[in-house]
Formats: sequence, structure tokens, C-alpha cells
Amino acid sequence: MESQVFGGERHTGRPTRPLWNAMWNGFRGKCPHCGEGRLFSSYLKITPKCAHCGEEMHHHRADDLPAYLVVVIVGHVIIGAFMGVEATSTLSTWQHLAIWAPLTVAMSLALLRPIKGAVVGLQWAFYMHGFGGEHDLVESHPEM
Repeated sequence: MESQVFGGERHTGRPTRPLWNAMWNGFRGKCPHCGEGRLFSSYLKITPKCAHCGEEMHHHRADDLPAYLVVVIVGHVIIGAFMGVEATSTLSTWQHLAIWAPLTVAMSLALLRPIKGAVVGLQWAFYMHGFGGEHDLVESHPEM
């Protein structure tokens, strides 16, 4: 049994890529391949190509998955914390609003970029969306 989880498909003959390492590199904003180059050129824009190893990133397709994951994570944390505070205190509606609205926005903004990086790392590890050298069906046949 292997001690490390790998991405990619073994039956294709391609070398496997370390899944958790790639996702951790992406989470840190680093290239999922080398872990050295920058993954982002701005807040959420992925750099077209790693300046350190040359890995092309322009074809990634994170789409809405990072936003959905952030909503799930932040929603669970905020709702749980709100319910805990509501059960143990007598804060007014305005006090709750002053606490939870900024906290929700701050957590969402803080998590969006790292989670997007982790999703790009996942795609790289599994050879998805051009990271395996081939084009997606949608990219090669735009009329579909």
C-alpha cells in the first residue's frame, strides 16, 4: 500500500503526480508542478506560464468550484458560530450584523484565492483540462 496519494491515471502510462503536494503548492499560490513559481498574476488571475519551470497554466478551468467551496466552508463556520453566540448571549440584531457580515466577507476573500490555487493543483495532478498535453473536447470543438 502506498503512503502517498497520487493523481493522474495509472493505466494511461503517464507518470503519476503527487496530488496533495500539488494541491498544497496551489493553496500557497505556487506552481503545482515545481512549487517555486507564482501561480497568480493578480488576486484571482492565474499566470499563463510558470516563470520558474515553464509549466503552462493558461488552460486551467477552475470555473465556479472555488466559489462554491468557499460558500460551503464559510457558511458552516459562520452559521455554527452565530448559533453558538446566539444561544449564549443576548446580542441585538444590529450587533450580530456588525459581527457576522464583516467576518463573512473577510473569510470569503481570505479563502477564495488559496482554494482556487488548490483546485488548479488538483487539475494539474489529475491531468485535467489541458494539463496532460491534450485539449478538452470543448476546446477542440468550439461548436459543441
